[in-house]
Amino acid sequence: MAVRDTLDKIESLVADASHLPLTEKIVISEQDLVHLVEELRQELPLELERADEIMKDKDTIIRTAQEEAAAIVKQAKQFAEKLLDENDIVVKARERSQTVLNQAKQQEQEIVERTRINARQLQDDADRYANQVFDQLIAHVTNTFQGVQQAQAGLEQARQILQQAKIQMNQAAAQQAYAQSQPAAYNALPEQNPYAAPPEG
Repeated sequence: MAVRDTLDKIESLVADASHLPLTEKIVISEQDLVHLVEELRQELPLELERADEIMKDKDTIIRTAQEEAAAIVKQAKQFAEKLLDENDIVVKARERSQTVLNQAKQQEQEIVERTRINARQLQDDADRYANQVFDQLIAHVTNTFQGVQQAQAGLEQARQILQQAKIQMNQAAAQQAYAQSQPAAYNALPEQNPYAAPPEG
């Protein structure tokens, strides 16, 4: 089914992810993960709708069986009444009609019982199917969430390292600019030298 395929893709994404050196953390493509989660969000309602359709089919089967049984009984009654009207031997006609009615009622009971058994089986299958979907979904989502947390921690650590490097580069650039400006500042005229002592008086 589509949901299981998507869950297998997410599991493969986590399993095939690269590990950060000297850690248990992994690196996962955020775009691939978001794409698979979106697929799961679109496919899960369809799978749940299929389970609902199975339950609806159960009610339809029962209703159809009851209608068929009622139709058989009706036809049997009409046949029995026709025999009574057309047959000169009323007793035999009544016996025949009663036999037909008994057979019809027996068929009705058999159809209804068989339909109930099938309906219970359909319901059990639907419940088992839904439970399997949710169990697998919970397991895969838990594994994926752990992988995402690990990836997020790795990204946060990389960002801190990048920020520290940026601060050090800015400090080094400022020191270099200050050092380069010193000779020019001390050689300038007093009124142009920002480091010269202010004139007395």
